[in-house]
Order: sequence, then C-alpha cells, then structure tokens
Amino acid sequence: MTIGGGAERLRALRTRLGRLPPWGLVLLIWGLSRLVTTALLGTLFAVASRAGWTFASYRRDPNFFTFSGSWDSSFYRQIALRGYPTELPTDAAGHVEPNAWAFLPVFPWLSRGLAQLTGLDFYVAGVLVATLFGALAVLALHRLLEPRVGSHSALWAVALFCFGPLSFILQVAYAESLFLFLVFASLWAMMERRYLLMIPLAAVAAFTRPGVLALSLALAFMLLLRWRERELFPWRERWAIVAAGLSIAAAGLAWPLVAGAVTGVHDAYLATELSWWTGFVGRTSFVPLTPWFLMAGRYLGVAGIVLVLLLVAGFGWWLSRRALHPLRPDVIAYAASYALYLVAVFLPQQSLFRLLLPLAPLLGDPMIARSKPLRRGLLVGSIALQPVAIWLLWFIGYP
Repeated sequence: MTIGGGAERLRALRTRLGRLPPWGLVLLIWGLSRLVTTALLGTLFAVASRAGWTFASYRRDPNFFTFSGSWDSSFYRQIALRGYPTELPTDAAGHVEPNAWAFLPVFPWLSRGLAQLTGLDFYVAGVLVATLFGALAVLALHRLLEPRVGSHSALWAVALFCFGPLSFILQVAYAESLFLFLVFASLWAMMERRYLLMIPLAAVAAFTRPGVLALSLALAFMLLLRWRERELFPWRERWAIVAAGLSIAAAGLAWPLVAGAVTGVHDAYLATELSWWTGFVGRTSFVPLTPWFLMAGRYLGVAGIVLVLLLVAGFGWWLSRRALHPLRPDVIAYAASYALYLVAVFLPQQSLFRLLLPLAPLLGDPMIARSKPLRRGLLVGSIALQPVAIWLLWFIGYP
C-alpha cells in the first residue's frame, strides 16, 4: 500500500507539474538547482571554516557572501567603491600589474546601486544581482531554444545548464550571469530577425564582460547566408543586420579606447590583460590566434599543438552534424564565432570552463534529449562534479 501510495503521489506530482506554464517549469528547475548549489557552497564553506583551510582568496571577515565574492569579485568591489585607476600599477621593472581595467563596469555599478538603495554590503548585493540575472538568463535560454528544438529538448538544456559543474558562477558576485542573459536575449532577437533590438542588449553586454565581438561576427555570417535568399531578405532587414553588426563591433572595441583615454596609455587594456598571462607563459606579446598554441606548446610541446588542432577539428565536426539542424543557422553561427573569439584572444587556463558558458545553447542538441542514458548521465555527472569544481577553484586555484 505504501508503494502504491507513493506511485499515486508521483503521478499527481507529474500532473501538477504538467499544468505549469513553460516559464514556471524553467523557474522551478532554476530554484531546485540553486538549492543544490547553495547547499554545496555552504557545506564547503562551513567545513573549510571549521578546519581552518586557506581559501584561494583571503577575507578578513569570512562569511558565506564574502566566500561567494572571492577572486575577481574584489576588483568589482574596487570599481564599485573607488572606480578605475587613472595610473596603471607597475612593478619595479615597469611592467603593468593586474588591475581593475580588465573588468567592465556594468555589474559593479548595478551591485553598487543595489547596495546604496538597501544598505547591503557589496558582496551581498553582488550575489543578489548575479542570482537574479542567473534566473533571467535561464528564462532567455529556454525562450531562444524552445521554438527550435521543442519543449523537451529545451527543458533538458535548461536543466543541464542550471546543474552544470560550473553553475555556481550564476550566483556568485561575478558578471557572468548578467552577461549570459544579455547574450541569450541578443541571440533570441537575432533568431527572430529583430536585429536592431540586438544593439542595446549587446551594447550593455560589451560593458559587462568581453566577448560581444562574437555576436557581430555571427551577424556577418548571417548576412552572407541570407544574401543567397534575396527574395526572402528584404532591404530593411539587410540594413538592420549591417547596422547591428557594425554597432555591436564598435561597442565591443570601445573599452580599450576608454582605458587608453583615462590612463593616457594607449595599450592600457591589453597590457592589463597580458599581466594575467605572466604566471602561465611569462612576459609575452599578444598575437591573435596564437594563445592556445602558446599555452599548449609551453607545457605539452608538439603534442599540445596537435591537441589544440584536434579540439578545433572536433568542435567543427560537432557543429556540422545534421543532428544540430534545428539550431541552425543562428545558434551555429554564434557558436562558431564565439569559439573563434576564444581561440583568437584567450589564453586557456582554469577560467576556460567558465568562459565556455555562452555556448550553452548547444545543450539544445536534440541528441541529448532523445537519449535517456545520455541525458541522465550528463545530469548526474554535472551534479557530482559541482563539489569537485568548488573545492578545486576555492582552495586550489580560482575560476
């Protein structure tokens, strides 16, 4: 009778869940994922505090919110409280050291605004802002996927995104969740061919976190693809896609100009970004499309170069699969553009996994939803890897 009663309750629960609107299911998944992630973060914080472990980022006033505001969040706090330095910090040899110019202003300004309105500490405000935009990012991800791949695949994509190994980044005081919301909303606008709507969304994203140049490149791909369908490509859409692409490119290139103008050093932003490379590859100059080969060659030699080539070829093969046809051409154009952006400018290290999150629309691959063992294995594996990722990144390195 107990077994029968349990089955009856399970059927009733499924019936009630089936009555929820799509956005309700999405928010339910998001809420459950935050309970899991918050429990894991809280448990590791409590264990580390009791055991006296050394955190990757020291805090004089350790609590759950400062624990959730480690690493780069201290730069966001500096921006919120003191703004950007007018003079670049340098070492004894005159080399630029890591500083706030590597981080963009929208997230710290929003967090500061909330802190001023409510009297909250910056780290508390930052966690709240990040968590709110994490929920909005999940809704935007579902909204852009559901018309293309169907509700089943879209909900599984949302679940894998929410419970992913790095999903804690959606609720810590980082700009990631805000950036993801703006990118997913921009992709939705591109899929709906509302190109001019992309401009304000991507412009804000350009001052949130680097990476919006991938959107302008994706628009260039879409222009070329749609040009072949001239009868289905009215002139107003041609002008709109060109205007959006150029505007987004200008916004994406603006921050280095701002940094140069304020500091009086024309390459202030680039020199600041390269200062973070020193611990991995030493002092080096920036050459586009070489960072991955530089890093792999430094630590793995020829095998590393071959590995990078295999990764690029494998990703290209994945994007070319017929199974991804429902996501084409917009999502595929963006995924290819963003991957090219990462290979062109980013030095791969532990932050790489965090920077792969904008590729989350690829979780809408129908193959995932069709295979019950695959999707369940991915979900269970993602949850199991969360505490591993938290432990590694809080107590060994940083994300």
